[in-house]
Amino acid sequence: MMKRLAAWLACAALVAGCATTTVPPIEGVIWQPHNDMLTPSGNWEQLGVKRLLVQWTAVDGTSFVENGGLPAAPKLPDWPRIGREPWAREVILGLAGRFNEKNARGAIAELAEQSQRVAQSKPPVNVVGWYFPVEIDPTWSEAKNLAPLLKALPRPLWISVYDSANIGPYELAESLASWLPPDVGVFFQDGVGVHAREAYVAKHYANVLSAKLGRNRVKLIAEAFRPKPGGGFRPATLEELKPQLAQYEGYAIYLFEGPHYVTPELTKQLASQQQLPRSQ
Repeated sequence: MMKRLAAWLACAALVAGCATTTVPPIEGVIWQPHNDMLTPSGNWEQLGVKRLLVQWTAVDGTSFVENGGLPAAPKLPDWPRIGREPWAREVILGLAGRFNEKNARGAIAELAEQSQRVAQSKPPVNVVGWYFPVEIDPTWSEAKNLAPLLKALPRPLWISVYDSANIGPYELAESLASWLPPDVGVFFQDGVGVHAREAYVAKHYANVLSAKLGRNRVKLIAEAFRPKPGGGFRPATLEELKPQLAQYEGYAIYLFEGPHYVTPELTKQLASQQQLPRSQ
């Protein structure tokens, strides 16, 4: 174990020192619908974004789609407009969740049943995948109970994972591989925005997860925020976000959370740091 840790630290240090300084193409942004954020807007296509991950289409028993088998929100998102946005040409649609993580984990069977219902009433967008919004981390010992529930949900299906206990990438990958259905993909939350780890360490997690689960089953969520003095969070600055994203070259990167933290000005700044494609 100690030899493996020493080898990993040496490798990570090398990777950290040699990372490219350009911003790679960004595959997607994440939007977390709630009553005060029903109209996501941005210029994220300037970063290469073509895909929107919607956190959920139902939360706490309220649906953000029509005929979702649950009471509808007082006002629904303008789904047709969202579907026409260049950054939402493809949509991974979140299913049923809860705002409170503990409550969500205690109601996985109910949320899975609600998810089957809301999936039948998908909005008029180009749905290319589904996301079950009950997040997984090593402190949740009952996570394996999700396995039979996930099998009943539509495909392609994704879940998200983070490592709040810092058990390490190898242990996290082994744990997931022991119960996660083999056709379910993983969004790994990098933890950089909450200062849980450095970006090069998050990249190592992604590498280990890819080696264990398969590269096509792993995407990276880059936290585009930082703690704010006095509580809460603020958008990351260009100086903070650029090296974070540069580490993830070669991975499908999703920015959390687009409408709140990836402002038009920040998008323009990041776009100016991307390599332009060669002229044909």
